[in-house]
Amino acid sequence: MKLICEVNEEVKYLEEEKNGKKGLYIEGIFMQGDIKNRNGRMYPKDVLQKEVNRYNKEYIDKNRAYGELGHPQGPTINLERVSHMITQLQQDGSNFVGKAKIMTNTPYGQIVKSLIDEGAQLGVSSRGMGSLKQKNGANEVQGDFYLATAADIVADPSAPNAFVNGVMESKEWIWDNGIIREADIADMQKEVKTASKSELENVKLKVFENFLSKL
Repeated sequence: MKLICEVNEEVKYLEEEKNGKKGLYIEGIFMQGDIKNRNGRMYPKDVLQKEVNRYNKEYIDKNRAYGELGHPQGPTINLERVSHMITQLQQDGSNFVGKAKIMTNTPYGQIVKSLIDEGAQLGVSSRGMGSLKQKNGANEVQGDFYLATAADIVADPSAPNAFVNGVMESKEWIWDNGIIREADIADMQKEVKTASKSELENVKLKVFENFLSKL
């Protein structure tokens, strides 16, 4: 299974008062189904429905659906980096609209609040794991998709999505009987790093084709 992250660039900021206390929230489309996204992936709506139902029951309903600030390189939640808690995730057609409360008493929640106060445009990035299969010109996410978090907050919504950047992170994640382990892809990384300028494009293509053959 591959670590899969998808960025959605537009979220709204909300301030709500409850029991005399004001809370800061973000709200927007966290995931989209039945459409090929800019990463070349497509999530069947029924796959997302099933996983969102599980995520709601096991995480949101129990107040343990956390998200981090930034682009974590693995599928697990690092509590030291938590900046918000997802409070809602509901289906709207093929979209899944979410809402998250900024935890302003955490260090990273304070950073998010400061960014919002200064007028920064933030985005959200879902993070999950799953198998991919080539279908109709897209990498279709399969039924084993597992959602780690519905939304990390990203300050750079236009972060690079090119395959080679993923390879250079040198990590591939596998869900193995409930245990997440890291598989080394150093050979691919070495090929890209050691390629000459004249060979680089061909090497990139070769590495990419090798990667697809393993999906």
